[in-house]
Amino acid sequence: MPKRILTGVVTSDKNEQTITVQVERRTTHPLFHKVIRSSKKYRAHDENNTYKIGDQVRIIECAPRSKTKRWEVFADTASAE
Repeated sequence: MPKRILTGVVTSDKNEQTITVQVERRTTHPLFHKVIRSSKKYRAHDENNTYKIGDQVRIIECAPRSKTKRWEVFADTASAE
């Protein structure tokens, strides 16, 4: 099964090697057909503490690194530009 990749905005970088990323999803309501925005926060592993608040990052699933961290920053060449 492929690993999921999500895109979001960094909302916290206070912890060592950890960032909090807020991912926003947009869905259409089945009855009213309005676009609904919902968001969720994920804690991701940032090895070198390179990302700061407000940065847009991509995160990928990984094996559990701690009690709350199951994601890590996905550094591909396309998102670095």
